Amino acid sequence: MTLSSRGVAALRSRISGTVLAAGDDAFAEEHARGFNTAVRSRPDLIVAAREAADVREAVAFAAAHGLPVGVRSTGHGPAGGGDGGVLVVTRAMADVTVDPAARLARIGAGARWEQVTPAAAAYGLAPLSGSAPHTGAVGYLLGGGLPLLGRTFGYAADRVRALEVVTAGAELVRVTAGSDPELFWALRGGRDNFGLVTAVETELLPLTTLWGGGLYYRNGTPGQALATARAWAEWTEGLPEEMNSSLAFVAVPDVPALPEPLRGQYVAHVRIAYAGQRPEEGERLVARLRARTGAPVLESLAVLPVTQAGSVHNDPARPMAWNSDIALLSALDETALRGLLAAAGPAADEPAVLELRHLGGALARPGAAPSAVGHRDARYSLGVLTRMTGGESEAEREAVVRRQDALLAPFAPWTAGRFVNFMGHGPAAAPDRVRTAYDPGDYERLTALKARRDPAGLFRLGHRITG
Repeated sequence: MTLSSRGVAALRSRISGTVLAAGDDAFAEEHARGFNTAVRSRPDLIVAAREAADVREAVAFAAAHGLPVGVRSTGHGPAGGGDGGVLVVTRAMADVTVDPAARLARIGAGARWEQVTPAAAAYGLAPLSGSAPHTGAVGYLLGGGLPLLGRTFGYAADRVRALEVVTAGAELVRVTAGSDPELFWALRGGRDNFGLVTAVETELLPLTTLWGGGLYYRNGTPGQALATARAWAEWTEGLPEEMNSSLAFVAVPDVPALPEPLRGQYVAHVRIAYAGQRPEEGERLVARLRARTGAPVLESLAVLPVTQAGSVHNDPARPMAWNSDIALLSALDETALRGLLAAAGPAADEPAVLELRHLGGALARPGAAPSAVGHRDARYSLGVLTRMTGGESEAEREAVVRRQDALLAPFAPWTAGRFVNFMGHGPAAAPDRVRTAYDPGDYERLTALKARRDPAGLFRLGHRITG
């Protein structure tokens, strides 16, 4: 759609942020700020909001002109992708306020966990953040939020107590379990389908440290990688809820900035986060794993302040290009794992980043107020991430998704569905795939609410819920 310069000028006059049209000098720079550089979108207009009133004006403008509207904060998510429409950027809305007496944090839509965690730590508190501190906090919470300490404390979405959201009618409302239980349920897990969230109020935990870090193993053959996966899976059986762990297989680049024992190697990285009161108990549990795997080539287990929890996974913080998929599993079948590691592991022509997470524990239990987060009975997750250049043709992008499908297909008998925060973009985030992130009855409930609250489909540029 061609927007009139008069209409755009009128929008500029009503907001405190910045409005950028496709021909403006700063448009390309702002458009390129996303973390995943493989995501393609061509918005008609970018609104860099400074406050909730700017978001409200952007939504009203989009509705008046028959345009879809999406949002991009500061994290990993590809929301806001697609052709046309209005892209609302909330990077400047990064205020964080902590109420230590109530153990609550109010988090602006553009804040990252690396801003929230230190603010809470000043009072001996911690949020239920994920593995990467540079992830946007609000997008993470709207997708459900799988915390580093999830087995101990459950999904982060269950700790949300209020959301400030601009609805399809361009109203800014505060949503709680008491004020609007249906919308409160849907927003926590339903992502950006029901409005643009400008701030979230969430519980904090009385937590200052955890015990954990990484154990690194060189696994140069599929057989070695399978043996590590088998040992880790057997070790996870019967672990207490205080023990959280995951296992990633990564082809490490041969660059000087990385530790010498890992450079240029295919590495199995076991990530440990123990939330018990006695670190020595965590060490005792990990000793059982070492008895199965042998000594790692590198180890970094220690008592960590919560502000250093991101060192457990040590996820890269620089923007990059990738696509991904995930399966939530009831069990880890060894035959399927063997095939996966043969096809995408150390001997593969095109190795992928593979990640297994141990679920269960508190993740299996519903929160105090029900949410749309699905498949809580899953025991493991299996993620497949394909590195890209960002310059692939559409055919090449579709081939990436087909290959990921082929890698996960052998796990189909044990697959309950997906987790929306770890889904990919483009064809990997098609509506039929988004449907699999929810329990069937919950998805029907979400589509019914979508039809009532956003009948025109204004919010359709992210992981789309549709009938």
